[in-house]
This record gives sequence, C-alpha cells and structure tokens, in this order.
Amino acid sequence: MSHTPLKVNTGATKTAEKATRVFVALGANLENPEQQLDNAVAAIKDLSQNQHIKLSHYYRSRPMGDVEQPDYVNAVVSFSTTLSPIALLDALQAIENEQGRVRDVRWGPRTLDLDILLYGKQIIDLPRLTVPHYGMKQRSFVLIPLADIAADLVLPCNTKLQHLITTEMRAELIQI
Repeated sequence: MSHTPLKVNTGATKTAEKATRVFVALGANLENPEQQLDNAVAAIKDLSQNQHIKLSHYYRSRPMGDVEQPDYVNAVVSFSTTLSPIALLDALQAIENEQGRVRDVRWGPRTLDLDILLYGKQIIDLPRLTVPHYGMKQRSFVLIPLADIAADLVLPCNTKLQHLITTEMRAELIQI
C-alpha cells in the first residue's frame, strides 16, 4: 500500500559551504513501521544535496532494553548535506515529530527514530549531539544496514566497518 510522503518544514538553514557525507540510522516499531521509514526517507531527501540518497535494505530486529514492545524495522541512509551538524539534528527531530514521535520511555516503542551515525569524519561531543553515535559499534541493526551502503567505510577512529560485523550480528536481523 502506498501513502503520500509527509512534507516537513524543518526550519533548518543550510550553513556549510561544502557538502558533507552523513549517515543516518532509521528505526520504527509503531503505526506501520515500514511506511514510517518510507515517509522518513522521502523527507530526508529534502535535506540532501540534489535529492540524492543511498538507502540500505530494511531489516527486522528485536528491541533493546526491557520494555515490552514490537520488533523494529531498521535501515541506514547516506547523503550529502550542507546543513551543519546541529541544523541536521534539528531537521531530523522535526521529521520525527511530524511522524508522531513521543519521547516517554528510554528504548521504548516509537513511530520513528532518526540518529546521526556519522557526519563526515568529524568527532562531535556536544550536549545535544555525539558523533559517531555512541552505540553504533555494538548494534547489528546499525552496522549491517550501514555495510549495505558503505561496505568499505572506515570510521573516524580508523576502525574498518567490516571488522566490527560478526556472524552473530548477521543472525540477529531479518532482511525484509
């Protein structure tokens, strides 16, 4: 079933002269998760330079933490943007909010979760934003989709992405 993608007014201004390649994780487990990701991808295209993005396969994964909830659908998208890191964060949070995101329970169910994984080769440690994303090296639902679109990626810490992926991680996910 096809739905019209949401149009989101992010209010973010483009602040960088040169475009930066970024990677963003997508996750959802409420209100038709695959459609939530489809809508988010359509909105993210508006943040990218020339509307060009690279999207991984969708994967089904078990939720983290102790909260009883449905399985997640996860993916990773890559694109180039001239938005600053904080402007990108604001724009992604606007997309989440437009799609009904409520922040009640840590690691709880959600209509949409968008996390900046990488912002070029930058290491960012701000009160609102940590890049590389703090948990990405241990999460199959991040690493496997990331490898779909950037198999030869080297993280800012000089770790090769492929060195982080284990057989056990691959077994945790179901490609949709």
